[in-house]
Amino acid sequence: MPTDINRIEEMERILDECNEATAELARSLRRMDNLRDPMIRLFQYYGSPEWYADREGELPDGVRAGVLSEDLPYNAIAEVREVAIHMLEQATDILKNRI
Repeated sequence: MPTDINRIEEMERILDECNEATAELARSLRRMDNLRDPMIRLFQYYGSPEWYADREGELPDGVRAGVLSEDLPYNAIAEVREVAIHMLEQATDILKNRI
């Protein structure tokens, strides 16, 4: 059977993309690892007595305070959970069905 150059080139592109995506995911996971404790602090702060007290206080002009909104921290928590679930689903699929 002759060598199929097109197939080899296609598989080479897939290999490169797989390697790049894996390296990018590893970098992102390391970043999330480094953010784990600060994220926990943020998620514990949201809705806490301190959070409510900070919402009542006066802020100087120019101080960013999105963390005091209800939507931004809630959406961040929900997004982290959704991404974590997606990672579990992807990992399960890869380990059970692909490799």
